[in-house]
Amino acid sequence: MTRWATFDCYGTLIDWNGGIGRELERLFGADRAGPLLHRYHEVEPEVQREDPSRSYREVMAITLSRLGHVPAGEEDALGASLPSWEPFAETRAALEEARSRGWKLAILSNTDRAFIDASMERIGVPFELAIVASEIGSYKPGRGHWEAFRERVTPDVHVHVAASLFHDVAPARGLGLKTIWVNRLGEEPRPRPDVELRTLTGLADALDSL
Repeated sequence: MTRWATFDCYGTLIDWNGGIGRELERLFGADRAGPLLHRYHEVEPEVQREDPSRSYREVMAITLSRLGHVPAGEEDALGASLPSWEPFAETRAALEEARSRGWKLAILSNTDRAFIDASMERIGVPFELAIVASEIGSYKPGRGHWEAFRERVTPDVHVHVAASLFHDVAPARGLGLKTIWVNRLGEEPRPRPDVELRTLTGLADALDSL
């Protein structure tokens, strides 16, 4: 029996808020970074919906420009910094434990190939597959990632793991998938996932339970 766990990457495996937040603080100052990060969460999905064929590097640059005046030469600040964004402290151990129990790992990410390759290298755990938005012309919460995954893989068991209710848990549940929500921000679950974790600690047990 083949058991697959698919993952969102940024916010789930890699510290997305930390990476974006540090750049916003550097560009706009510490007092504005928090409100601008909140605004970034609102604007980025709008930019993705406007033109799903855009690369994620373009999405980040356009979103950044809509937050305010960007210093000259810093238009690609987020794209330039993304390869250095760090995994969460528990990411590697949690993924290694899941692999040791026979789970195959894949990433379904709203990003570009070069970015996901750099992030997978930082994580340091092998993935069997990575599907990225820029290669399929679709951004989550659209269903393109899951459709592309099913074109390549026919799993006996498929569980999707993510930190975003909007981008991942809701559409995955709509497709009838089991879901594990990594609730790093202490949010209220709407929709409700099958399993809720606060970090990736306990991931392997949660996967096995489903």
